[in-house]
Amino acid sequence: MINTNEKLGAYGVWANETLLTHLDGLVAQGATLPAGALRLFSHVLNAQAIWLGRLTNTPSPVKVWQEHDLAGLHHWHEQTSERFHQYGVEANEEEQHRLLTYTNSVGDAYTSQVSDVFTHVPIHGNYHRAQVAKELRAAGLEPINTDFITYCRELSAKAEMADVPSL
Repeated sequence: MINTNEKLGAYGVWANETLLTHLDGLVAQGATLPAGALRLFSHVLNAQAIWLGRLTNTPSPVKVWQEHDLAGLHHWHEQTSERFHQYGVEANEEEQHRLLTYTNSVGDAYTSQVSDVFTHVPIHGNYHRAQVAKELRAAGLEPINTDFITYCRELSAKAEMADVPSL
């Protein structure tokens, strides 16, 4: 049986890592990263931290649109991406069905099922990583493909390579 929470969570880790590695490469080549790209990717990682705080009933260490430099992006990726993934992997049936009541950044109260949060966070990240790609292209920089299917193709290629006997 396919564990969608696990696969989407792992995809989120991969996509964030892939984008960070790409941004590192652009900077190493002398590029200046567009402020809009940094702002949007900051938002992706901030949202992960905020949702983790909501899930664990702990205060968020960041604000929803708090901006980070490249080092800060690495920091928040390391603090949130794998942790969010593992939370989804380890959530039992009861946790997945739990209703989570929270207040958003403008003070509106909502209730969401935890399993919906596990779906929302990777989709939200994908939406904003696409905006980062658009910002990079507008600045004359080449974006990187972080599509879900690209992740799946990489998984398949790795699995195929693992099945190939060594000579």
